[in-house]
This record gives sequence, structure tokens and C-alpha cells, in this order.
Amino acid sequence: MSDVIHTDNPAIRGLPANVTFPDLIRRNKRRSALLMLGMGLLVILVGMAVTIILGFYTGAARHQVNLVQSLILGGVASAIVASIAGVWSFYGGSSAILALSGAKEIEKKDDPQLYNVVEELAIAAGIPPPKIYVIDDTALNAFATGRDPEHAAVAITRGLRAQLSRDELAGVMAHEFSHIRFYDIRFAMLMATMVGLIVFASDAVLQMMRIHFWYGGGRRSSRRSDSDNKGAAVIMLIVFVISIILMIIAPTLAMLIRMAVSREREYLADAGAVELTRYPQGLISALQKLGACREPLEVANRATSHLYIVNPMRNALKNDGHQLDSVFRTHPPLQDRIARLSALIAAPVAPETRSKPTSLEHSSARP
Repeated sequence: MSDVIHTDNPAIRGLPANVTFPDLIRRNKRRSALLMLGMGLLVILVGMAVTIILGFYTGAARHQVNLVQSLILGGVASAIVASIAGVWSFYGGSSAILALSGAKEIEKKDDPQLYNVVEELAIAAGIPPPKIYVIDDTALNAFATGRDPEHAAVAITRGLRAQLSRDELAGVMAHEFSHIRFYDIRFAMLMATMVGLIVFASDAVLQMMRIHFWYGGGRRSSRRSDSDNKGAAVIMLIVFVISIILMIIAPTLAMLIRMAVSREREYLADAGAVELTRYPQGLISALQKLGACREPLEVANRATSHLYIVNPMRNALKNDGHQLDSVFRTHPPLQDRIARLSALIAAPVAPETRSKPTSLEHSSARP
């Protein structure tokens, strides 16, 4: 099949006419590497800030030499912790996410149609079939996880599985397959781990500062005279203030980076689903059902919400939550996703694409 994205509407496509899905996968990998590097640097900066703040409160970083040592120690320690957490996320993150989500692996005899759809999509995508999990919840949602196409899994709630026709099921699974073949699953796990480290460190230190302020605030001022001179004292005070500011804004900055990337990749996964199924209406209809659902997924949390095909959190389901466009949302507005998919229905299809339909194309006649 052709890998070229065929649509002449730049507002919908936003990409050159000759761009291919392998190009997008390569671009995704490059962006992922740069973003993870940036997130890793943010983790190191937070680690430095932690040691500076703790050093000031304990008296270990009130001299210039000790200040530099604290910065080095914090940077090295945070880099080691981030590396260990990254390795754990790479090899064990998907198992933890599936366990936290209450997902149970099923066999082909448990749901032959779902297995058939997944196997056909695997052939169309040219990747091994992922393991299939079901979440025993009546809410409507699905997600994919893993570190690469050879070690991937897809999960769907019983509520969504019961609501979908075969075409709709193929659209949803194709969307999750796109996250797998574009390596979004690896990036999402590593990003969630880094964000978790930053949030934990910031919350812990700020809580410690609040306790010290209320119960031991006099100790800090009594030892300011230990500084080498007034100039050094000013420098160290500036470093201390910058560290506090960083601890306050770092969690929000990390979350905004993760959310912005998640929104962009949802659009790409929708387009990838159409490239696999050649039937945009299947995913459109599934998204409409997902948008109409107002039942939150109880097992979801802020750390895993970006993995799902739509935001599963309670606050995202209130009123027109799925339709809101905000930098604080993990998913783009549902009406925008549907509009982009609808535009693909009328988009021109290349001759080579028409000559090689997939086995999933418009399968509504199947049992």
C-alpha cells in the first residue's frame, strides 16, 4: 500500500503533499529524543534545586564552595535517579500501567472478532500482533502501551467493546496501532516517568519548606553571617530564590510539555488509523460514541490519562469537556479530530492506493 498521505487541504493536513508515514515515524523519533533530552535536563535542574534548598536549610550550602558542590551533587544524583527510572519504565512500565488499569489479558476464544481485527491490522501495519487486554469497566475507552512494536499491548474497556460495530472497532484499534508503530507508546511511558519524578520532588521539597516555615523558621536567619562576604551572600540568595521558583514552575512546565505533545500525536494517530483501514467513517463513528459518554474510567489517573483515546478523567467529561481546546488538556478537541477525519472522506486517493485496498476496508458487511 502507499504510505503517502493524500489530501489537498493544508488546514487539515498541515504537512507537505509528499510526506509519508515512515517520514512521520522518523520525525516522531527525532522529536521524542529531543523532548526526552529536554525533560532529562529539567529533571537534573530540579535535582540541583533540591540540593540547594536542602543545603540552605541544613547549613551545608551557605558557602560558595559548598554551593558549587551541592549543584554538582544534585545534578549527578538526579541524573542517576532519572536513568534508573527510565530503564525501569522501558522494561517494566507497560506491565505497571496495565496492572494499574486493571487490564486482564484475553485469548482468542474469549473474543474471536476482536482478535481477528487485531490480526488484520497487524498485517496491514507490518508489525507483530500486540497482546490484547480488556478492562472490566462500563466506561468507553482504550489505550496502547509498550516499548516497541515487538513488545506492545492494546487494552479496551468492556463498555467500549460492547458499544462498537466491527468498523468502529477497527477504527479504534487502528488508532492504537498507530501509536504503536509511531513509537508513541515508548515516549508516553518515559515522559510520564520523568513528569512523575519532577512532581514528586517538587511536592516533597515545597512541603518541607512549608513545615519549616511554620515550625522552625528562625533557624535560617540566625546563620546568614556564615557567608564569606556580602557579595557571596547575595549570589547564594539569588541561587536559592531561583531554586524555589524552579521547584514551583517545574511540574507545570513538565505537564504542559507532555500535554502539548500528546495532543499533536492524537491527530497523527487518527490519520494513521485511516491509512490502515481506508475507512474514516469507522473511527468517526467511534469517536462520536466516545464523546457522548459521560462516565469516567475509575481506574484512570493523571499519570495515565494521556494514554487513552479520549481523556478518561471525570473533569474532562463534564459538560463540553471533550470539545474544549486548552493547553491544559491531554487531548485535542473531539470536534477537531472528527473534522480532520471527515475531510479525509472527500480527499483524493492515489491510483496506487485504490489498487491495493486492505482487508479491513469498509467491513460493515462482515459478521
